[in-house]
Amino acid sequence: MSDHSKKSLSEVHSSIDTLNKSGFWKKLFAFMGPAYLISVGYMDPGNWATDIAGGSQFGYKLLWVLVMSNLMALLLQSLSAKLGLVRGLDLAQASRQSYPPVVNFFNWLLAEVAIAACDLAEVIGMAIGLQLLFHLPLLAGVSISVLDTIILLVLQRYGMRKMEAFILALVATIGVAFIVELIFAKPNGIELVKGFIPTMPNKTALYIAIGIIGATVMPHNLYLHSSLVQTRKIDRTFIGIKEAIKYNFIDTFIALNMALFVNAAILILAAAAFFSTGHNEVSQIQDAHHLLNDIFGNAAPALFAIALIAAGQSSTLTGTLSGQIVMEGYLNLRIQPWLRRLITRLIAIVPAFLVIFFMGEGATGELLILSQVILSLQLGFAVIPLIHLTSNKKQMGEFANKLWVNILSWLVATIIVVLNVKLVIETVSEWIAKAENPVVYYFTLVPLIIGAGILLMYITFAPMIKKVIDKTTFAPDGLPKELEITETKKYNCIAITVDFSSSDSKAISSAFSQGGKTATYILIHIVETAGARMMGHEIDDMETLSDKTNLERYKSNLELKGYTIETRLGFGNPKKSVPDIVNNCNCDLLVMGAHGHRALKDLIFGTTLDTVRHNVKVPVLIVK
Repeated sequence: MSDHSKKSLSEVHSSIDTLNKSGFWKKLFAFMGPAYLISVGYMDPGNWATDIAGGSQFGYKLLWVLVMSNLMALLLQSLSAKLGLVRGLDLAQASRQSYPPVVNFFNWLLAEVAIAACDLAEVIGMAIGLQLLFHLPLLAGVSISVLDTIILLVLQRYGMRKMEAFILALVATIGVAFIVELIFAKPNGIELVKGFIPTMPNKTALYIAIGIIGATVMPHNLYLHSSLVQTRKIDRTFIGIKEAIKYNFIDTFIALNMALFVNAAILILAAAAFFSTGHNEVSQIQDAHHLLNDIFGNAAPALFAIALIAAGQSSTLTGTLSGQIVMEGYLNLRIQPWLRRLITRLIAIVPAFLVIFFMGEGATGELLILSQVILSLQLGFAVIPLIHLTSNKKQMGEFANKLWVNILSWLVATIIVVLNVKLVIETVSEWIAKAENPVVYYFTLVPLIIGAGILLMYITFAPMIKKVIDKTTFAPDGLPKELEITETKKYNCIAITVDFSSSDSKAISSAFSQGGKTATYILIHIVETAGARMMGHEIDDMETLSDKTNLERYKSNLELKGYTIETRLGFGNPKKSVPDIVNNCNCDLLVMGAHGHRALKDLIFGTTLDTVRHNVKVPVLIVK
């Protein structure tokens, strides 16, 4: 386990206590939640499009693909949860610690593409749902979907449990709607059972099947799950971690089977309502809605639209969290949550808007399925590092994958990669054959595919040939720098904000010049992760431990030089946390380092100095 890793979603890290729960059911309830946030990604509008297309074109014949995908997801999500619980790192953080920077950069880029593809499906699904219920044009619905950025920010203010409850309510809405839909549909029981027998009718079925796999085993959900399990405060002993893994597996099993029910219900509904009535080319969600109205009356399409909006909204929330995790994990770049959400949503809205504007509303079905195929194409780049990381006995100890788990995991990864390679080769060959000027593809698309193939081969085989690179230190804010001190005496108790960067030397030197060796100095650092913002001082993640260690290093170093040092660790937004600490520590001066952010950087990273200066009761010395 890493002692120098930062906390994932730090604002909610270890925010839910499982230590004081007794009895199986109380323990299980304390751990339940993360998998339900994951499960909504398995029933988003992209899933609807692939399930409707599969059911209308091939009846019940692709039901086995859903079951296989669900089993794959259960295995991989279990590995993801184990990684987060054992190492205290999410998948992005663990990958950054293990792979070279250039590999991590491209992995981040691919993860962002996957998140954008997923968000694209949610934007379109939300717009379609609004159109079906309120007859809004799709372009208007796409524009309105920008506003749901606010929902996540509001929910984060109320804590993790409130967010999980909101998601669970949306999932329940989807489930109830489809139970009623299936009562209307009255599927053929014998044909339904035959659908669990593996068969692949043709190339189109393969394309849809790969879309179903991508829509079910979503790559960004692997990053998300490894982070969300860390919102539970657990006993870090062998028995405590083993117990946490057990309860999280139960949570995952229940949640993913709920998602399987929803996806199977959509496919069965499409098979019963469309395939059996000769409507074999239904791939548009709007067409499905209108045909349900013709076949079953008004109630069925209304339920269908409500469930679609619920699916889009719930998946949007998890997609945003995933984006925050991969950006912080791979790049160690933390920006304002609202800006991160807005960027993610705009990346999805632009292609949706352009496709609808230029190609018409009828093109949304194909765009939805394409978005899910893109997700599937990203899977290998998340799944293979996950297998390597959870197989590493040095890092995972006794929790490293057993042989049978590794065999199953590599089998799943092989199936995913082989199917995707087959799809890419067939699709690109078809495009080149039909193109008037195929040279364009040879100089654009083919090099990108070759590059992606080389990256995937490196990710797969490099850890087998040599040890994965394990950085000796992995602190989210860096390690304390060598301090150069000058001094004069003026104050008796001085607070100093530190961020473990090179600017700390200047801030501390300036403080010592004001108080000398007879003053008391209080070093303040604020943990600003997403988890810390949500959970406050209740969080107990790896980043918090890392920051405590860094503060103690500063303290020990400075005490050896003869200074009297105290430390304070705050959590969440520094605009609030710093004044709270300063106003309660009876100091008579605050020294802060300024990083020189202006204009655009202020907008992205936020401003702290002015807010703190106006909210503390003592003089503030700002050191540039």
